[in-house]
Parts: sequence; C-alpha cells; structure tokens
Amino acid sequence: MPETLPVRELRRIVGAGNLFTAPEELVAYSYDATRAESLPWAVARPASAVEVAAILQLANRDGFPVVPRGAGTGMSGGSVPVQGGVALSLERMDRIVEIDEENLLAVVQPGVVTGDLHREVEARGLFYPPDPASSQFCTIGGNVAENAGGLRAVKYGVTKDYVLGLEVVLPTGAIIRTGSRALKSVAGYDLTRLMVGSEGTLGVVTEILLRLLPLPEAVRTAAAFYRDMEDAAGAVSRILKARIMPRTLEFVDGEALRAVERYLKQDISSGAAAMLLVEVDGTTQSAEQEIGLIATILREAGAIRVEQAKDEEARERLWKARKSISPSLAGVRARKVSEDIAVPRSRIPGILGEIRGIAQKHDLLIVNFGHAGDGNIHTNILFDDQDSAKVEAAVKEIFTAVLRMGGSISGEHGIGLSKAAYLPMEVGPEALAAMKRIKAALDPRGILNPGKIF
Repeated sequence: MPETLPVRELRRIVGAGNLFTAPEELVAYSYDATRAESLPWAVARPASAVEVAAILQLANRDGFPVVPRGAGTGMSGGSVPVQGGVALSLERMDRIVEIDEENLLAVVQPGVVTGDLHREVEARGLFYPPDPASSQFCTIGGNVAENAGGLRAVKYGVTKDYVLGLEVVLPTGAIIRTGSRALKSVAGYDLTRLMVGSEGTLGVVTEILLRLLPLPEAVRTAAAFYRDMEDAAGAVSRILKARIMPRTLEFVDGEALRAVERYLKQDISSGAAAMLLVEVDGTTQSAEQEIGLIATILREAGAIRVEQAKDEEARERLWKARKSISPSLAGVRARKVSEDIAVPRSRIPGILGEIRGIAQKHDLLIVNFGHAGDGNIHTNILFDDQDSAKVEAAVKEIFTAVLRMGGSISGEHGIGLSKAAYLPMEVGPEALAAMKRIKAALDPRGILNPGKIF
C-alpha cells in the first residue's frame, strides 16, 4: 500500500471497522466472476452519499484510484481494481428506502440484492422485471452500472427501462440528483441514461428511483427439444411472427445440454441438439391461451418433444437445466471465456453457424445458450492453458462476424476490462473520442475506475 494513501482520513470517514487494509481482507475485493484478480490498496465501506463524496474528494486531492463495487458478480472485470487504489464497496448501503404503491415506484440503495427487491415488491402485488441470472446475489447498484438485462428482457426490457432517477456522486465529489418521480421528464440532458451502463466510470450511484409494474396474474412455462439448432431457431421466429411476446424465450445448445446432463447425472433431452424454454405471463386466461399456441408452434417447427408445466414443481423442473448450465461448465476444461454477443433475432441461425465454423477451425469447444428472444447469446469458450492464443483469435473472429450482422459485442455484461481492446471494433474512432471527452469532463483526474472501457 503506498504511503501516500490517506488511511487515517479514510478511516475517519467510514469508521475503523469499515476500512480494510489487511491482505486477507483485500483478497475478497480483488476479483469478479471473470476470475481476473488485482489487489486494492484498501477497502472502504461507506454508509452514505456524504461518505462517498468525502472519499472521492480525497482521491482527487491525492490522485489515488477509486473502484466502485457491488457484489462482485460482474462478467467483464468492471469491479477489479487493476490499478490498485481503494475498492469502494457499497454493501452497507442496502436499504429499500420506499415502495410507493400508489405511484408504482421504489427507492433503493445500491447494495440491495436484486432478488430481495423482487420478493419485497411481489409480496405487494407489484413487479420489477429485470432479472439477471445472478439475481439472488447481485445488487441493484451493479445492475445499474452494467445496465443489466436478464431472462425477461425480451418482453420487459433491461435495467435502463426502469430507472427514473438517481442520486450520484460525481468523480469530483459533487452530489447530484437526476431524473424525476414523474414518469415523463425531459428537463435538460438525460444524465440518468448517461449514468446507467457507465460501469462505475462516471459516478458512484448512491440511490436509485425505480419504476414498477403490476404483478402478472399468471405465468405458464413450456420446454421443447429439437434434433438440430436450425429447427429451434426457426421456432423462435415462428413464435414472434405469431405476434406472441413471451416474457422468456431461452435456448440451450447440444453441448450445453450434454454438460448439464453430466452435471445432474440424468437424461434430460434424449440426445437433442437444442432446447427452447418459453414462458408467458398475463391473466390466467391469456397465459393459458398463449402457452397452448406456443406449444403448437413448437411442435410444428419440428420439436421431438414438448413439455408444458402443469404446476410450480413442474415449472422448476423445466428451469433446472437452464439454471444448471454455468455450474455444469466449471469442470469441463481448465479455463472459460464467457462472451455475451447480441445479434438481430433473425440472424441467430447465421451467427450460430459462424461460431460452429470458428470452433472447428481452431479446434475449440464452444458452448452457446442464452436469450433467443432478444438475440443475446452467451458464447462460452472452454479451453486449457495451452490454447490461449487460439481463444484470442476465435474471440476476434466471433466479434467480427457479430458486427457484420449488425450486432453488438456485449448485450448485457458491459465492456469493463475484458472487452476494452475490442470496443473500437464496434463504436469507431469518432464515437470513442466522444466517450473519452465525456469521461475527461466528469473525471478530470481520472480517479474513478481507471483502466475500464477504454
């Protein structure tokens, strides 16, 4: 830890029990889900926007980095303190401040676990749709920083669609409020949207104003299995052409199914090459009608088996395969690179074909699953250490194919550390320069989450 770090002043701000400097304490705040790791010099756990502001004012005075951190579940290295400095953990700021049932609003602090918010509002007959796969342990602040999506994004959109306003501490230590409790507000630049998805590089979010919806009356679920991925992709197109908008439309390829079956030690798919998992919601009558229509479409598209969940136990059983993918891949190879490409829905068959060819070209195992309903594919390259160079080449080829199809190199994980080298491929030099000017204007000393995005 550099001698210039003002430890005494930091300790005075957050309290002795909330500033960590021991090596064994720092390790827990040094990595995220990418497994990239870099030790911070210290960890500060503020309890208010005022404390966050005081820390950032010190950072500007002394020039040390500050890296905001939620639960550390990010998939792009966004909360890894690659240049050291202070890891700013927002875990103590974990209150649901208000649920306004009349106006369908919630006010929450950034450390609130997303799943806890789901349960709290649903107990009141309300609904917060964004649901990242890590919702049982990720936090709302992290979701805002990454503009997280999730399984229900096909129908309901992503985090930015529900953030009405923010309390933000700017990198200089100034505290601002953006947005309004009104559903419509166009007063000045949209600073709320600027902050959502900025990955902790433009400000530290200390309070979030969220829009809620009425809780759907009923949810219905079906799964279908296919002999090849093309038939499954065709089923996705047929469902959407029928003007049915599922709340979830997931696909799992054959490699992922095999891994899940080994992990669970059971035959789920009878050797199928792909699985679709579809869920609808609405009134009981509309949900029953839509899931019936979808089951018919799935069969007409060539499904070898279609299952409809008749109760909650059956629904959980159908979801078990999808939820087991990530843990099932952990032991397949020594290492894994997880990308979250996005393409127009009509191009899903094309990009999956391209990925298959890239895997064969480089002799790599690539597993695909994800959100077929909105074209967001989680492409996982499983490999051993000696194949690192091949993986780097494969990733660049995959991104090139995605951009050629009008897609994006990241649908919901963000750029962070892991995709920073590839961002110029998508945004171009002028847009990149504009982003850097925004960063420099708000963070003139470059102290907030340096080394990320650019």
